[in-house]
Amino acid sequence: MRKHLLLSGIVSLFLSATSVAETVNFPEEIVPLQVGDKKIEHSFFNRVDEVELVPGVYQLKLKYTDLYEQGYDEHQVIDSEPFWVTMTIAANTDYDVVFNRADNAVAAEVFAEAPQVSLQAKGASLGTPLAIIAEPDLTSSINSQVATVQVAPTAATRAAPMAANLQAPVSRPAPNAPSAAAMLDFWWQQASAQERQAFIDKVTKNK
Repeated sequence: MRKHLLLSGIVSLFLSATSVAETVNFPEEIVPLQVGDKKIEHSFFNRVDEVELVPGVYQLKLKYTDLYEQGYDEHQVIDSEPFWVTMTIAANTDYDVVFNRADNAVAAEVFAEAPQVSLQAKGASLGTPLAIIAEPDLTSSINSQVATVQVAPTAATRAAPMAANLQAPVSRPAPNAPSAAAMLDFWWQQASAQERQAFIDKVTKNK
């Protein structure tokens, strides 16, 4: 009986250890839309920029969207079509999704036609390119291991006070990064009428 209990304890400990989720962080230009059959909801106030996954193999739907200044108070939005990649998550490893940001809008439009992103383990110097795949069969069990999705504020929401339990975004230095005003305008254009009114009410209330 004691041997049986000991083995049961070891199995339970193993299962508990393997259920720990690892964090995948996304830059603001690469938007996670879906993990397997689970859609990720974004809003004007909250954009998901990290996802927690237990070790395993996943199929993710992503989208590239970027903003480039064209002159004083002018900017251009570059978007790609949504695309799917396969991502392998190892135990005890957090990751960053990385890509080479184009120097200008023309190059960004070329990139948007065929986005190339990589998965880089925290602390590693090189990432593993993620091949774009055809839209997967979402009935497959390969996508059934999603743990949680964490929400963090975007550049647009920095203009308003954030709830204490939201994580602050990490600034990515870029020599030609758009201004805060341009980013605010960009996200304003993406927002629904209800989200715009909620934003106006929030800013007016905190004057």
